[in-house]
This record gives sequence, structure tokens and C-alpha cells, in this order.
Amino acid sequence: MSVSPSPSRILRNLLREEAFYFFTSIGNYTGQSAVSLGGFMQKIREIDIKSLEFHLYREDFEKWIAQTLGDARLAAEIKNLRLRKVVGNLLREQLYNVVSRRYRELKGKLTFRVIT
Repeated sequence: MSVSPSPSRILRNLLREEAFYFFTSIGNYTGQSAVSLGGFMQKIREIDIKSLEFHLYREDFEKWIAQTLGDARLAAEIKNLRLRKVVGNLLREQLYNVVSRRYRELKGKLTFRVIT
């Protein structure tokens, strides 16, 4: 039985080496990166659609979220988007909705733990 990482671990700020770096294709770096789930969520709103599509269909988002942040549940939800072959502005909207919903849920658990 695997233990889920704590919300604070998933929401933590990462080292630059662990950041997610956005590309539009192999070798074409956008100059944008995210060092946390919150930063990643914000970048979804700003980054070129080509970058979102590039990373989604290479499974980069799933891998980074599962392996670096430790959130297998969110990675599975993003995999579902990939399997549905969502593209363009619909991809941006749905990816943002999935990530922001999970972010709010984790923040709520973090706040609850601090209060109790």
C-alpha cells in the first residue's frame, strides 16, 4: 500500500533543477518555467498553446506531477485529458480546471491541518 504525499509536499517550492520547463518543441524553450504546482497552474493561463499540446502528448505533465511533485492523482486526471485528445483553447481551459481544482483541494487540506 502506497502512502500519499502530504499536501505541503505536493505544494512545496522546488529547486530550479526540479522545475518544469516549457518548450514548444524539442530544443525550443519558451523561457518559462514553474517551480511549484501554483506556478504551474498560473503558467497554464499564459503559455503558448503549442507548448501545452507538446507537453501533454509527450506525457511530460503527468511525469513531472507524479514523479517530482508526488501527486499521482492529479497525474491520472491529466492523463485522462491526454487520452481524450483535447487540444487548443479547450485544452488550456480543461487543464487549468483540473489543476486548479486539485490545487484548491490541497490548499484546503493544508489549511485544515494547520487549524486542527
